[in-house]
Amino acid sequence: MLPLTLSAFTAVSAMGRGVEATLASLAARRSGLRPCDLEGIDLETWIGRVEGVEDVRLPPGLERFDCRNNRLAQMALETDGFAAAARAATRRYGPERVAVVLGTSTSGIASCEDAYRRRDPADGALPPDFDYEHTHDLFSLARFVRAALGLEGPASVISTACSSAAKAFGDAAELMAAGTCDAAIVGGADSLCGMTLHGFAALELLAKGPTRPFAADRDGISIGEAAVLVLLERPDAAHPTGADAAERVSLLGFGASADAHHMSSPHPEGIGAIRAMRDALASAGLSPADIDHVNFHGTGTKANDAAEDRAVFQVVGRGPACSSTKGWSGHALGTSGALEAVIAALCIAHGLVPGCLNVARLDPAMRCDVATQNRARPVRRVLSNSFGFGGSNCSLILGAGR
Repeated sequence: MLPLTLSAFTAVSAMGRGVEATLASLAARRSGLRPCDLEGIDLETWIGRVEGVEDVRLPPGLERFDCRNNRLAQMALETDGFAAAARAATRRYGPERVAVVLGTSTSGIASCEDAYRRRDPADGALPPDFDYEHTHDLFSLARFVRAALGLEGPASVISTACSSAAKAFGDAAELMAAGTCDAAIVGGADSLCGMTLHGFAALELLAKGPTRPFAADRDGISIGEAAVLVLLERPDAAHPTGADAAERVSLLGFGASADAHHMSSPHPEGIGAIRAMRDALASAGLSPADIDHVNFHGTGTKANDAAEDRAVFQVVGRGPACSSTKGWSGHALGTSGALEAVIAALCIAHGLVPGCLNVARLDPAMRCDVATQNRARPVRRVLSNSFGFGGSNCSLILGAGR
């Protein structure tokens, strides 16, 4: 594929609001996880909750979109000058030539949960003020971002569990290659809700304390939330913000697969993951030796981390430093791939490999070079993995301007 420039990007997560806060959290090895304090949830686990979501107000005329998920998206629009950069791109290309491709796993389901609690005791009807189309519906997120930015181009929402937002990058690249659009807003938003937390609890996958990926004593996932927005443009037309041309970060490659091994468990040998990584390398025209850092999907569960280590080792060997950043943010589910793409961009720009948090003793079975402390070193290219339920796998390759 032709490289696409990340002209502007922002991230809102438990690590902080914006790229500077995210980078500061990484550099200080300061986790955003906390004991679960989400209203109405009584579980012994830690979460990555974004501060201030409850206080967000949507712009006039967009009130019907009000839900936790779209509030997160609004926070992202208002951060790092992203909305201004998106509007500048709209003026360059026209509103019908800017696509919106976003990922989420549950959209505004918390609004539906609230409506269900308030249903009519006589007939079970949901309250009349519940607006499914603009809150819980999966397309609500793209509909909201399009409306907020005044866009009229192609729009879609991908919901393939944890690979959702990573796949948004690939779908947007294909739209641009086909000539359907000239630029794309990609990323996603996923918010904390009862269904997700209780669902993972039922699967016995929640860590009791903060998650510790690749640790010998790892015991599960910490669920987080996030909103991430990225403006993708062709290099010859891009106007990157906050960086000169020499510091541009680009999407170089994309690979996706579906191994359909199990509803919730990964293929033990990582067959689909291997295919996604190899396709990403082929898409970028790179060899395994060209990768400086692998951003593991790294959920912190026994099965997922073991399978990913086997798969990554088979593809790139022990050469690149590998790590997971979910100890900082929690697992942001459908948005994790976009959040980690932004983190990869920061690692490239600042020469950083963020070592896994909370790991007192690395699992001795791991064959990859798993970093458990931050490493300062040049990082030119990052392979970033997002592997979801149902065997949905996606790998992105990001690199310095090319």
